[in-house]
Order: sequence, then C-alpha cells, then structure tokens
Amino acid sequence: MITLCAAFLQNARSSFQKALKGRVGPIGAVFSRFGFGLPFALIWLTVVSFAVEPPPGPIWGVTWTFGFYTVLGALSQIAATVALLASFNYANFAVGTAFSKTEPVQAALLGALLLGEVPTLMVVAAIAVGVLGVLVATLQPEGRLNAKAAAWGLGSAALFGISAVSFRAASLGLDDGGVWIRAATTLSAATLLQAVLMGAWMAWRTPDELRRTLAAWAPGAGAGAAGAFASACWFTAMTLEPVAHVRALGQVEIIFTFAASIFVFGERPARREVIGVGLMILGVAMLLLATA
Repeated sequence: MITLCAAFLQNARSSFQKALKGRVGPIGAVFSRFGFGLPFALIWLTVVSFAVEPPPGPIWGVTWTFGFYTVLGALSQIAATVALLASFNYANFAVGTAFSKTEPVQAALLGALLLGEVPTLMVVAAIAVGVLGVLVATLQPEGRLNAKAAAWGLGSAALFGISAVSFRAASLGLDDGGVWIRAATTLSAATLLQAVLMGAWMAWRTPDELRRTLAAWAPGAGAGAAGAFASACWFTAMTLEPVAHVRALGQVEIIFTFAASIFVFGERPARREVIGVGLMILGVAMLLLATA
C-alpha cells in the first residue's frame, strides 16, 4: 500500500512539473520538486517525530555511511529528474515516463552489488515481464525506438536506480530508530541538500530562471508537496523491503501516468502502448505473488 501511494504521488508530481513547462525551464522544474518540497519534508519529519516515534538520539544516529549514501542519492536523484524531464521533449508524457520504468532491472543489479540483496527467480521474471511491457509501450509504429527518448529515459532509470539503492543504504546506515523515523530523517536530509545545492547553483548561474520558478509558486508547490510525500512513501517502503521489490511494484505508476496522459494532457495512447501497460500489470501481479 505504501508503494502504491508513492507511485500515485510520483505521477502527480510529474504532472505538476510538466504543467510548469513553458513557464520555467527543466532546471526550474526540477528545483520546484526540492525547493518547494523542503517545507513538506520537514513537516513530515516533525509529524513522525512527535506522533509516530521519537528520534533515536540528539544527532539522530547519523553515521558516515548515512552521510555518504545520502549525498550520493541526492545528487543522483537531481540528475535523474533532469533526464526524465528532458525525455519529454522527444516523446509524450506517458512514453517518456515509461522509459524510466526500466529502473527496476538496474536497481536490482545495484542492490545485489552494493547491498547483497539478490532477487529470486520469480522476482527476476516479474521484472523482465514489466520491462518487456515498457519496450512494447514505447516501440514506434515503424518498429524502432525513439533513440533520443530512449537515451534520456534509460539514463534517468539508471540514475533513479542509484538514488534508490543509496537512500535505502542511508536509511539502514542510521545507528538506531524505527522504519518511519529512519525514512523521514533520510528524506529531510536529502531534500535539504538538494534544495540548497540547486538554489545556490541557480542563483549563481541562472538567476532569471530562479525568479521565474519562485513566481510560479502554485504549480511549484504542488510539485513540491507531491514529490515530498511520494519520497516519504518510497523511503519508508525501501527501508522495509529490498529496492528491487519496491521499484518493481512501483511500475504501477505507468497506469496512473497513462490516465494523466489521456485525461489531463489530452494525449491518446496507441494500441501497442495499451498492450505494454497490460504486460506491466502482469509483471506487478507476478511480483506480488513472488513476495506474498
């Protein structure tokens, strides 16, 4: 359930960010996720600290492992979001997001290499079926892939995979604390770092873009809120379960994405895209059976 909430909120965040197109550039759209999301991340940390479980200590169990993986995850997530938004320039909203859904394969490999979490054969099969659905959905009528959309989308998937594994490692790297406080602490630290780094870079290099982004506060706040609470759900789920399981189940986002593509942006999916979504749903069902 936590992962399903994360997928829904992440799709909402991407929709808000796409709504910023024409008002701000890709960098401004990415900053809106972190800059406007920071207050919501801190609010969530406060709620968890007082209503769910207290922090484990005065420095919240922070370790060097936590710090290293938080920085790696934060930087990878920034780059991944930029790549995802860039993919929208070469394919529609649904297809651009679909390419990034190859992330579970890369996340599974990274999880096995860095955390020793080797998926079962059933989980591997479920991931493979889901990725096949992505490929079917994004195959062009003439039988070839959109090379530029594929490059940006696959690059986005790789970076999202690195960030996902890094955030799980960071959360588990805290000395103490339960699932909720670990996830909320990691989220707040990462979002703070991302907001400061991107805000400082934009103030130095693109001050006009920063002003336009701050002026577009309404959709920006929507993207920030949806992004912060989506990340809260992702981080909590990935503290509970291996990244490969969480990200594979998270492919249900593509269903929400196609709904947004049709009803919000007025885009019409082709038959192959509908078949691809069907395969992704099958992959998710297989994953649920494998991890039941």
